[in-house]
Amino acid sequence: MPPATMPTERKQATREKILRQAARAMRAHGPAGVGVAEIMRAAGLTHGGFYAHFESKDDLVTEAIRGMFADGSARFASRVGAATGIDALRLWIDSYLSSAHRDNPGNGCAVAALSGDLARLNKSARAAFDTGIEGIVARYMRHLPQREGFDAQGFALAMLTQMAGAVAMARAVADQTLSDSILNAARQSLHLRLNAIEKAA
Repeated sequence: MPPATMPTERKQATREKILRQAARAMRAHGPAGVGVAEIMRAAGLTHGGFYAHFESKDDLVTEAIRGMFADGSARFASRVGAATGIDALRLWIDSYLSSAHRDNPGNGCAVAALSGDLARLNKSARAAFDTGIEGIVARYMRHLPQREGFDAQGFALAMLTQMAGAVAMARAVADQTLSDSILNAARQSLHLRLNAIEKAA
């Protein structure tokens, strides 16, 4: 490896390390609940080095949101494996609406973790979130029937909304039994809807 490329590669690796820590903290505590100093400390870096990688905290938040959605795309591919169509969506629903996802917000879906905070963020962060939502909907649509009379985009949006809302609510309630019931109800509802779509094909 040519020595001249090392500083650039090292800087990129450091930037990605900061973004990973920022994404984890933002999912767990919301963008307003974390500071630059805390993120840099978690990354094993000094506060003073932050501006070598980002112009501002707003810049960091926007880039971290983009990274969260990229992580979500990779997680979807890992969970569904070689499955396609309705079977892929069934696998994803079971993974998403699980106690493991509910109990690990720091590594979970950006939509469930951040939806309540986005209205208070700047335009660039909200635009990154919008792009991420559009990507998820397109991903779901690829596994849905493309036939006349069926609104694949509408179903994909409804599916995302129901799943993210269920996880957010399951995290919010104090009663464990109620939390589990929220996840189970959403999971069963979506499976029934997918079964109906499959039968109508």
